Amino acid sequence: MEVNRNDSVALHVQVAAEIRRAIADGEAVPGERLPPATDLADVLGVNKNTVMRALHLLRDEGLLDFTRGRGVRVVGTPQQSAVLVRIIELLAFAREQGYRRDEVVAIIESQGLR
Repeated sequence: MEVNRNDSVALHVQVAAEIRRAIADGEAVPGERLPPATDLADVLGVNKNTVMRALHLLRDEGLLDFTRGRGVRVVGTPQQSAVLVRIIELLAFAREQGYRRDEVVAIIESQGLR
């Protein structure tokens, strides 16, 4: 895992991408606990709060679950992760082209790809 401080992408987004990649590559499998945020922060050379922001982002995507006393577990599959990565890329591209999220959803729905 590594982050690039010179990249224009926010550090927490880079950390989330690295964890997402690990899930997609099968390095972290559903049911597996992730290391504590402080350990991940040390490995990546970032602040613990940066890691926590990334973990919350991935929880909101449905890839991670936070359970008090049990830590952070992977709940998404590599396939889900791969699809999520593509969706995030599509939304970023669409945003660059001036589209809003709801407009992208409408385009997808109009193609019958539900």
